[in-house]
Amino acid sequence: MGVCMESIYGMTIHDLEEFLIKNNEKKYRASQIMDWLYVKRVDSFQKMSNLSKELINKLENSFSFDYIDILKKEEDVDTFKFLFKLEDGNLIEAVLMNHDYGNSLCVSSQVGCNMGCRFCESGRLKKVRGLTSGEMVSQILKIEKEINKRISHVVVMGIGEPFDNYDNLIKFIEIVNYNKGINLGSRHITVSTCGIVPKIYEFSKLPFQVNLAISLHAPNDEIRNKIMPINKAYPIKELMMAVDEYIRLTNRRVTFEYIMLDNVNDSIENAKELAHLLRGKNCYVNLIPYNETENISFKRAEKEQILKFYDILKKEKISVTIRREFGGKISAACGQLRAKEVR
Repeated sequence: MGVCMESIYGMTIHDLEEFLIKNNEKKYRASQIMDWLYVKRVDSFQKMSNLSKELINKLENSFSFDYIDILKKEEDVDTFKFLFKLEDGNLIEAVLMNHDYGNSLCVSSQVGCNMGCRFCESGRLKKVRGLTSGEMVSQILKIEKEINKRISHVVVMGIGEPFDNYDNLIKFIEIVNYNKGINLGSRHITVSTCGIVPKIYEFSKLPFQVNLAISLHAPNDEIRNKIMPINKAYPIKELMMAVDEYIRLTNRRVTFEYIMLDNVNDSIENAKELAHLLRGKNCYVNLIPYNETENISFKRAEKEQILKFYDILKKEKISVTIRREFGGKISAACGQLRAKEVR
């Protein structure tokens, strides 16, 4: 099977229906194929026993099964980090977290990242390419097979900026959300962006009810410009206008991710500024203790400071949580495991 063949895992139900109609096959076969792929989990067209030999040949001549291999696995309490090798030799990673509500998987959307957030390990290694929708889907399939459990929640918050790979992201969501396939509910899927404003407007018009998380990490342009270059293109005022429109159109609550960096964005004044910025919005703030890495000089905010920050937001009537820490004993920072291999 050639490298240039399209992955069968990158096909939505509508893509398969179109393929079948063009090839003089019955449209209803598409749902049978999806059932074989995502319910019965076969890894060969030859095993699809209710399809004709002729159709199987057409599928084999048109599509491949993604080559994506688990290269390395690290474990900590309730956390598993997987390093994958792709067909072209590139490396990506995914993190599985066991919560009381189920198994949540953080998937990558790109090989490397061009957003250049100063505190981020994956942004240190520049983007090589976006992942195909099939490579994104395969992360779920491979890990479910490895752990022999169902993934109940997916977060697109691994290596890469999802909105910088927008078309493949949307196909990925359609595929995993399809009710006769992987069947992940929209509200169990979260997409995180550092703030590509035009894509937030586009995303807000989509028909599915997927959760949106904004990597904010600063209450004002001065701090955000220093740690997140995207802010120079789309400053906070423009970002908040896009978020307001998203909330208006979808009636969905937005999550604001806020990594707590020592003496950078963790002061009492910063907490008050953040409360002022978000007041009245249908949102909540997720305060994240920073995972320090050997390649980046930022330090984690003191625990006492994080609690003070939390208390101020609470007093100001902002919904806020402190993210439970996962993977403290493994390469937990996004991109950290891959960075050890790609030097």
